[in-house]
Amino acid sequence: MSLQEELTAVRRCLDDLVRTVGRLEQSLAGLPEDRFGPQSADRVDLVTIPDTPYDSALWTDSDDEGLGVRDRRAP
Repeated sequence: MSLQEELTAVRRCLDDLVRTVGRLEQSLAGLPEDRFGPQSADRVDLVTIPDTPYDSALWTDSDDEGLGVRDRRAP
């Protein structure tokens, strides 16, 4: 596929995306705005993440993704 053909395909996809977003915006235009936010305060569950380092014991038997077992050579 030539560069020109690839650019034409990308433009076609972008045009389809713009049309789809336009239809979505039109279909959502009639909905009340309060439907997009949380319904109540108890619906949001916040999780506090501590700034302290994780306990290294959590990772003693773990594998490093794609690298194999810790302290050994990768395959």
